[in-house]
Amino acid sequence: MRAVDLIAKKRDGGALTSAEIAWLITGYAAGNIPDYQMSAWAMAVVLRGMDDRETADLTMAMARSGDMLDLHGLVPLTVDKHSTGGVGDKTTLLLAPMVAAVGLPVAKMSGRGLGFSGGTIDKLESIPGLRTNLSAEEFRRAVRDVGLVVAAQSGDLAPADKKLYALRDVTATVESIPLIAASVMSKKLATGADCIVLDVKYGSGAFMHTLADARALARTMVAIGSHAGRRVSAVLSSMQQPLGFAIGNALEVREAIGALRGGGPADLVALCMTLGAQLVQLAGLRPDEDAARALLREVLDSGAAWATFTQMIANQGGDLAFVEDPSRLPAAPAQIDLPAPRSGYVATIDGQTLGLVCNALGGGRARIEDRIDPRVGLVLRAKVGDRVTEGSPLLTIHAASPADAQRVTPQLLTAYAIAAGSVIAPALIEEVVSA
Repeated sequence: MRAVDLIAKKRDGGALTSAEIAWLITGYAAGNIPDYQMSAWAMAVVLRGMDDRETADLTMAMARSGDMLDLHGLVPLTVDKHSTGGVGDKTTLLLAPMVAAVGLPVAKMSGRGLGFSGGTIDKLESIPGLRTNLSAEEFRRAVRDVGLVVAAQSGDLAPADKKLYALRDVTATVESIPLIAASVMSKKLATGADCIVLDVKYGSGAFMHTLADARALARTMVAIGSHAGRRVSAVLSSMQQPLGFAIGNALEVREAIGALRGGGPADLVALCMTLGAQLVQLAGLRPDEDAARALLREVLDSGAAWATFTQMIANQGGDLAFVEDPSRLPAAPAQIDLPAPRSGYVATIDGQTLGLVCNALGGGRARIEDRIDPRVGLVLRAKVGDRVTEGSPLLTIHAASPADAQRVTPQLLTAYAIAAGSVIAPALIEEVVSA
């Protein structure tokens, strides 16, 4: 086989065979197929798509490109969650400790920022000392000893996906249902999760801009998981405006800590309760939604979820002084308000624009090798439906310098639409997709 022939076949709308997909992924993981050819193939997939069989084959090929963890010798089962990404999405930081605190071990591998969406690993690494690059043995030990681990994708687990994930971020090949589904599910299958909840987002601040695309992605991923013998469900949630108020790495960690300690934005807590209730039911810990939510609320209100979070941070080398007092986390030296251009009600907020601005400030990457500035980002002061007066702050820009803040101001103003009459905020949860 030759990579150029497979690129051409997909470019022309053909379906690759199982053997061709396995050969392509094995060769790329081994370094025999260069990035430029894999980029061309990924672009062909974006333009031509893949059928269900191809997508399942791609998922399994990426999962099998490295180690396949079996954690059943340590714990009876493990649970996992994945979000398709969104602006201000820090659900893992709240949800994972909540679920672990009710007795469901969470073995999670997360990604870095992708496109205009922030990554959980970049957020966690804003905590000084915290290690996310763990060996398979360290990962297993954390599951056994703490019941919670959130690590960067190991080079030994789905290495083909790790390479392709980084490549897609810088080659405009992120927005593809087959590539997103295979990437997500290959990691989940490789890490051995028994129960998986998928947070599939739609709206301007998500990769899936329409509800129809989000539903198609959710059904694809649920079908892949079910085919592999896992218990899977998906929650379709709105990203028609950013989740919570904070956008940016250290800023989002602060907000998640606030939620764990009894505060935090209502939409963030509500989404985590919905996702957590799915995992509790999939694992058979409670029989229905109400009982599952009551269990999660108990560990959140009692401080058990917070205690589990701090155990995870300490176990992965993080300095707890920065968690106990989050004001010590990295902070931007320039903090400048963006004034509303007129009075009225916030009608829409373009999350994608806000995510791109955060990247431009240094909170994301344009190239694989770019370094993240954990200090920078945005904090919303008004959300959809809120009334604002001319000159009042729409958000606060957290930048490395006043010049950086001034540079992004015109772009930020384009993200807001202000209406004369009252506006109803969009619903947070659309539906749950089950196997």
